Amino acid sequence: MDDGVSPTGLDIRAFEAWLGARAPELRGDGPLSARLLTGGLSNLTYRIRGAADPLVLRRPPLGHVLSTAHDMAREHRVQSALNGTAVPVPKQYLWDADADGSAGVGTEFTLMEYVEGEILDDLADNTGWTSEELRGVSFALIRTLAELHSIEPAAVGLADFGRPDGFLERNLRRWATQYQGNRFRELPELDRLLKRLGAGVPATLHSSLVHGDYRLDNVIVQRSADGPRIAAVLDWEMATLGDSLTDLGLLGLYWDIAEVTGDSPVSRTSVDPAAGYPGFDELLDAYAEARGIEVPQLGWYTGFAAAKLAIILEGIQLRHDQGETLGAGFDHVGELVPLLAAAGLRRLEGVRA
Repeated sequence: MDDGVSPTGLDIRAFEAWLGARAPELRGDGPLSARLLTGGLSNLTYRIRGAADPLVLRRPPLGHVLSTAHDMAREHRVQSALNGTAVPVPKQYLWDADADGSAGVGTEFTLMEYVEGEILDDLADNTGWTSEELRGVSFALIRTLAELHSIEPAAVGLADFGRPDGFLERNLRRWATQYQGNRFRELPELDRLLKRLGAGVPATLHSSLVHGDYRLDNVIVQRSADGPRIAAVLDWEMATLGDSLTDLGLLGLYWDIAEVTGDSPVSRTSVDPAAGYPGFDELLDAYAEARGIEVPQLGWYTGFAAAKLAIILEGIQLRHDQGETLGAGFDHVGELVPLLAAAGLRRLEGVRA
């Protein structure tokens, strides 16, 4: 359904009436309209215009969704808890289950503030940024992750947000189960990667709040008088308490994703050393200094990150083939799955390329 103001997945007229009754202070005076900002790979994100202030609504994707993969209440809770800490997050207004569909969503959703700034997710987004600024963005990104990992969960009301003990084994089993739930073809290298990961799970050295999908294109950046800053960290649907190094392994995979997938438009990235971005080793040094720890070799963690991304893309390909994704560019994501599995095996063996 698209009447010019309502994108698929959100009936803006029903939402308009619902918001006026539920939170009139947010409603404003004008008619509301909505635009899909992101779809397909994650929760669906809409910008709402015409309210008292610009809003963002997030809901799970359409169609084939595993029960624990898109927990909006969890995402709302962690961002509400982090409000006011050194980790910048959008202000959270409300969460609703919309069990009866009266809000025009038909599933659980969150409503939050719209944060101005830029998201760097493509080489073209580097235009207008100097090499010094992009280098500054990179170090702001890693320092923000160090801040997240330094927060005492109990101090922000998140002591029960996860179970750090046995986190890696449990997480690996969960992803393997998700893979089986999405499986529609044979992928021997991904099978081998999961088996190798299971046979060599490392001991957890550092537990903390973890984001679960921490990467450059999941933050909003702004320029300031003191240099580039992270204005907001987004997409907290996979956040929990667990092994801090899982965030580093995933960030490292995405930082060098062009080495894995080449020029595929699906795995686009703004990270380009020629534009001024530092190597990931420099970021690890900055992280270690900020936290006062020594970061061990991340081969297992980067291999695990490759397996997770491969499993996510396999699920996206399945949903696309069933006609249940929103947004462009998802018709060939499955082509990246064997590339990621092979890269994960190489990382386990200590080979970067």
